[in-house]
Amino acid sequence: MDKKTNLTAQNRLIIFGLILSTILIMAIAVFSVLNIQKRLNEGYQNFGQVISKTLAIESNELTKNIPDEEIYNTLKSHTDSILKSHNDIVFIEFTDNNGKIIYSGKNESHRSTKRPNITVSSPLTDVINNSPIGSVTVGLSGNIISQISSTTRASLLFVFAVAWIVFAFVILVNTYLITRELRILHDGVQKISSGNFGYKIEGENVSNEVQELFNSFNDMSTRLHLYEEQNIEQLTLERNKLEAVLMSIANGVVVCDNNDTVVLVNNHAQTLLEVSESQMLNTSIQNYIDTEGNFCFKEKIEEFKSGDNKFVTFNITVDKRIIKSVISPMYTRSGEYVGYIIVLIDVTKETEMDIMRAQFISNVSHELRTPVTVLRSYIDTLYHLGNEFDYETQKEFIGTINNEIIRLNNMVNDILDFSRLDSDIELEKTLTNIPMLVETCVNQIKILAADKNLTIEVSKGSDIPEILCHYDSIERALRNLLSNAIKYSPQGKKIKVKINKDIENNQVILTVEDEGCGIAPEYQKKIFDRFFRVENDTHTIKGTGLGLHLVKTTIEKHHNGRVFVDSTVGKGSVFGFTLPINTTITGTKV
Repeated sequence: MDKKTNLTAQNRLIIFGLILSTILIMAIAVFSVLNIQKRLNEGYQNFGQVISKTLAIESNELTKNIPDEEIYNTLKSHTDSILKSHNDIVFIEFTDNNGKIIYSGKNESHRSTKRPNITVSSPLTDVINNSPIGSVTVGLSGNIISQISSTTRASLLFVFAVAWIVFAFVILVNTYLITRELRILHDGVQKISSGNFGYKIEGENVSNEVQELFNSFNDMSTRLHLYEEQNIEQLTLERNKLEAVLMSIANGVVVCDNNDTVVLVNNHAQTLLEVSESQMLNTSIQNYIDTEGNFCFKEKIEEFKSGDNKFVTFNITVDKRIIKSVISPMYTRSGEYVGYIIVLIDVTKETEMDIMRAQFISNVSHELRTPVTVLRSYIDTLYHLGNEFDYETQKEFIGTINNEIIRLNNMVNDILDFSRLDSDIELEKTLTNIPMLVETCVNQIKILAADKNLTIEVSKGSDIPEILCHYDSIERALRNLLSNAIKYSPQGKKIKVKINKDIENNQVILTVEDEGCGIAPEYQKKIFDRFFRVENDTHTIKGTGLGLHLVKTTIEKHHNGRVFVDSTVGKGSVFGFTLPINTTITGTKV
């Protein structure tokens, strides 16, 4: 608006200058023409006066000594010769003192002229007596003066017209030059305002003042360009730092603007959401669809926006993974809301752990309730009716009570071992003869195998060295594997225990092989997880779900070994672990 107003005022000023100069030039031209015309008329009047006086003098001289009857012819002859020699004279007339015309001659070229423009009279004087004897009148057509006036006017008008044109041209050219310089400066300012810092004005053939202005502009543009480079470099560095931090965060991060458009997504978020960066950037996060075909973010984002941008926490499911999502607002330092951040946390294991923990508590409660109920029932029966039973019956009751106490003790030990081995303590290790440890465990557990008519076969490789290990925890781990093999083996089957030395990897391998129901492949990866149990038609034996996890913790965490399983459904399973030879691990006695 200001620009348009200034331009209009400039145009008005130029037009006003042209009009004023035109009026001034026209006034000068009219004044000059009128003045010249007046001078010409005065000169022409004097010219006519001179002619009439000259005729009067000449006529006196011609008629001075001649008779009266010849005066007419003399004047006529002289007048006709003058009329022929002067085209601008219309007539010459001689009169006496009484006004009587002596002779009147008219120029043939002016027969059509009714009346001359200028009439001049001069007296005829008697030379001797010096007294007037008449007058001579000369009529002038004014053609010469008209031609001179027309030529003069035309010349003056031409001169003033040329002067006006030159003046107007100079004004327009000057205006154009000034406007061009302003336009060049205006274009430069537009370049700067559009962010083209460093743009320079090339000023040629401009005034010194404008050149100084251009130089100042170029200097300002250069400084802005340097500042922009420094600022962009700093901003780029800060952005790169921010992106590096976000990209390296272990949790998934999705940054969205206030239009729900994704502007940044780190690598872990791409993995969790199973999308690539190109699929997410510049798209609406509300359009993301999970594996079940639902717009899993849309409803929660709308809830987040309708709740005064408060934190919103919810879970989504992507490819059987449970992802905890937290939407939090994003503000500038000035407090302006610019979007929100979605933090994605894979809580699949935690959720599974919660489920397994709940199952564990349920299983432990059930497992504890069963022996406690049996113990209470048998003890109560013996207490009140013991005298009525014979020795064999009492022995059977006491044997059942003993088995339940052993079962209860094992469960309590599992829970205590889980708490102890899952901590960061280090176990004291001593050199142990592994084959002897295996024989001891097998002898201890043969009683359980005998109940199911199972045979335990032990095979040992040659040259098995002593291993630096914690005897009790390794014995408990092996006993756990043997107990599981007995539990899941059908009546009359065989259990094989093997000890071998792996020279290539400098380790001892111990395996327990059964001929039980086997484990499906999808469960084999989770079989060593805490609280995990395979519950189906085949596996119906109750337990805490801690035994194999304790084996894994003992071997891998405290002995730098490795546990493994190889199982085929319907054919049996092979559980085992490895122990490194010549290990130097020492620890605190527990």
